[in-house]
Amino acid sequence: MKYVAYYRLSTRKQKGLGLDAQRVIVDHYTKQDGAKLVQEFTEIESGKETMNRPELLKAMRLCQAEGATLIVAKLDRLSRNVEETFKIKRQLNDHLICCDLPQTDSLTLSIFAGLAQRERELISLRTAAALQAKKARGFSLGKIENLTEEGRKKGASRMQEKAVQNDRNKRATQLIISWKKQGATLQEIADKLNANSFETVRGKEFQPATVWYLHKRSTGKEVVK
Repeated sequence: MKYVAYYRLSTRKQKGLGLDAQRVIVDHYTKQDGAKLVQEFTEIESGKETMNRPELLKAMRLCQAEGATLIVAKLDRLSRNVEETFKIKRQLNDHLICCDLPQTDSLTLSIFAGLAQRERELISLRTAAALQAKKARGFSLGKIENLTEEGRKKGASRMQEKAVQNDRNKRATQLIISWKKQGATLQEIADKLNANSFETVRGKEFQPATVWYLHKRSTGKEVVK
């Protein structure tokens, strides 16, 4: 199996899943699979206009030329748009791997791509809501469109960080349920989440007890081990 890796940072100061973390995840996956990494492409670009990103297009062309599979550490590093995600998948003849998904069949991909797209939509809504709440407390903000570019970027960055954390919590729960159905133990699931750079809401590593709690909260079922 041959892989072409694609990494994306939203900004040069991104604090979420940074470049080093993405590389660690991809490296861990490829080594487990015994695969060859043909080349890596890195892009600094927002999640919008997926199909216009030059580095992504280069990576896709190389995959097609080499018969390789495109690999990303996390689905939203590829796209936050359901339609564009499936367009990429079709152009690559299904040769696409997202390390944060248990599998990339159409059903699983549609669920996670839908979550990623919804989080992107919520970022702008949360930013607007936060500004309106601040205005209600007596701050004079003026029109949103009259904010400075620096102010817009700071506001969007803060909301994006919260959205990323919320999105990762949802993904962790989905993975816990999926891996538990496959027979993994609580310790094995915790190890997998930690290896893929997931963190608890308090920024800690996952423990079996945390996995047990999230599984019970989501499914209502208790597991023994």
